[in-house]
Amino acid sequence: MKSISRHLILAGLTIIGTIIACSNIKNDTATTLTITTVSKLAQPTSEAFNKYWYAGTAEITSYELEQARYGEIHKGKSVLIYVTEDFNPTKQVKADQQRPNNIPILKLNSTKKFYTGIYPYSTMTSTFYPVANNKHAIKVTASMQEWCGHIFTQLNTREQFEVQSYSYFESESDQEFTTEKAILEDELWTKLRIDPTQLPTGAQQIIPAFEVLRMKHIPLKAYEAIATLTANGTISTYTLNYPKLNRKLAINFNTSFPYDILGWTERTTSGYGSNAKLLTTKATRIKQLKSPYWSKNGVKDSILRKELRL
Repeated sequence: MKSISRHLILAGLTIIGTIIACSNIKNDTATTLTITTVSKLAQPTSEAFNKYWYAGTAEITSYELEQARYGEIHKGKSVLIYVTEDFNPTKQVKADQQRPNNIPILKLNSTKKFYTGIYPYSTMTSTFYPVANNKHAIKVTASMQEWCGHIFTQLNTREQFEVQSYSYFESESDQEFTTEKAILEDELWTKLRIDPTQLPTGAQQIIPAFEVLRMKHIPLKAYEAIATLTANGTISTYTLNYPKLNRKLAINFNTSFPYDILGWTERTTSGYGSNAKLLTTKATRIKQLKSPYWSKNGVKDSILRKELRL
């Protein structure tokens, strides 16, 4: 969110230097590539992109949520927070200071809050995706809290996907493993905001959203999916259909830049045994604003929550 000029230089790839190839990091040892080499792969950002995303603010959008869980629909709220940041490719965390090898990323924090009967659910997924739009997300983390306990998953992109997974369920419990790289559903929500024309279409192997994997209690691996991108005037829709999971996700967004997300639906089986039903989760946009929310932490700033109807 700092140093607009440095981001513009990286976006244009007009200087000679070195950057870190984040996909080749292992044991804190980084492989460097020249800017000339990377320029063959990276997608330069537009003037409109730089003006919108490097203005020192985050984009915050609230949604009315109808969440399928336990064979019923539960009311709640969802918020998508998009913001650009500098990322330390070695430690794979948000950079505390400017360094030549920092990687500009577009981060998405996706949150949901809803109630199932007496107890609440709270979910959050953080996706750190390179603005260059030429690699996988460098990192994805996801957590879920409810009165039975909480769970956490972290994926780091190195030579393979390195995964750490923790759960209060005995069958899932503590796990650390690697898996071959594949498209991450979570990264597509951010890739869409950079350039939807680059979204994968057709038959693909995709790792579903971490939140979905947890709710369905299925292994973290790639599943067959059919991806389609359609436009109907000012509104476009990106759809992922997972035949073996009996799940279909459709993301609706504005056809023109900044490709903001209007809402989404997810049709899948919810519930267990005789309570299992084919239901549709739905999110409908309430309000969007641009704000440096990290500085809006006073009591007086709570008025912004009212604007977002949260």
